[in-house]
Amino acid sequence: MISRDKAPTAQETFMQMAQAAGLRGRLLVTIGMLILARLGVFLPVPGINREQFAQSVQNNSAVIGFLDIFSGGGLSTLGVFALGILPYINASIIIQLLTAAIPALENLQKNEGEAGRRQISQVTRYVALGWAILQSTFIAAIWIRPFALNPGPVFVIETAIALTAGSMFVMWASELITERGVGNGASLLIFVNIVASLPKSLGDTITLAQTGGRETIGRVIVLLLVFLVMIVGIVFVQEGTRRIPIISARRQVGRKLYLERSSYLPLRLNQGGVMPIIFASAVLILPASLARFTQNEYVINISNAISPGGSTPWLYALVYFVMIVFFSYFYSTLIVNPVDLAQNLKKMGSSIPGIRPGKATSEYVERVLNRLTFLGAVFLGAVAIIPTAVESATRVPTFQGLGATSLLILVGVAIDTAKQIQTYVISQRYEGMVK
Repeated sequence: MISRDKAPTAQETFMQMAQAAGLRGRLLVTIGMLILARLGVFLPVPGINREQFAQSVQNNSAVIGFLDIFSGGGLSTLGVFALGILPYINASIIIQLLTAAIPALENLQKNEGEAGRRQISQVTRYVALGWAILQSTFIAAIWIRPFALNPGPVFVIETAIALTAGSMFVMWASELITERGVGNGASLLIFVNIVASLPKSLGDTITLAQTGGRETIGRVIVLLLVFLVMIVGIVFVQEGTRRIPIISARRQVGRKLYLERSSYLPLRLNQGGVMPIIFASAVLILPASLARFTQNEYVINISNAISPGGSTPWLYALVYFVMIVFFSYFYSTLIVNPVDLAQNLKKMGSSIPGIRPGKATSEYVERVLNRLTFLGAVFLGAVAIIPTAVESATRVPTFQGLGATSLLILVGVAIDTAKQIQTYVISQRYEGMVK
């Protein structure tokens, strides 16, 4: 007998994954789409001098390395799926920012229910298509064209169409995983792309330990222990919430009297997740991109000053930390609006004990949210800086691709996917009880 209130064990979860037709079908759809998305990375774009292109990639490893996190190495190998899920992520961020600024989009999200969310999803797809066309045209005309065997307008158009089509296929695969598979499709695609780089990093680390002697082995062990501690810390912070107690007023519906009920309002410690680090990293690689294309001496000096391997690593760490804190506060205001939250509680007849409804409630929630955001931002800054600092101290460069962004994405997606699988297992219990 399995209690319906008890969390499923690992044995029960694996049994349901193998026996339950619904969950098994979702898992097969997810695995099949992920395999197709990975195969497209290795389909090469034709008509390019690969040796010269590989040399150019090595000279711009900072920019390419960050973008390769989301494309699974597609940009460095220049496959048909080189853009990957990047345009869809950019479009989602743009729509999320515009929703807070444009009243029509805000009304669709808050008041139109499922129909409104579908319209926003459709707008996001169109924005992703336009963004993919812009990115693929820029890459084909400026970045790839110098290495083309037959450079010309035809090459640019054909390459842009191929990259755009590959990006749209990846977007379709991510939405198919979300609807008919397990987990969030876009997050799982990024997860798989990061995991695909782990075997090479582990192999290089083992080779370095074998050829470097006892001192190198000790440095590698220290680096691995730091990564394990950071993963444990990420799990605790990602799951950490502040529970604000809420009391619902007594109400009467017909002849039935509903007594006061107590519940809680969960506010996450890390509201923005990995997004503040992504925004901060994107801002920091912007000077390197501008320096490469403009060759301006002033821009090059700025790029060297705030780059990870630049002349002033302490300045890079300071700017990176400040940007993460700024974007953490910025993103938390987009996710949680204290004024709307206080109005919704007032409409439902609920209140926080000791706090008057209305303006006092919104001010209280805002104070709590600011404190939580500060703690979460400091944690994100530590997660972003500590791995880089330890890599520099131990002089073990084999895990340079596995930075703070990668760790947060790996842990966060793994937790969310595991929770969704457990939800399906619990639903199977109820179906068995009904039968």
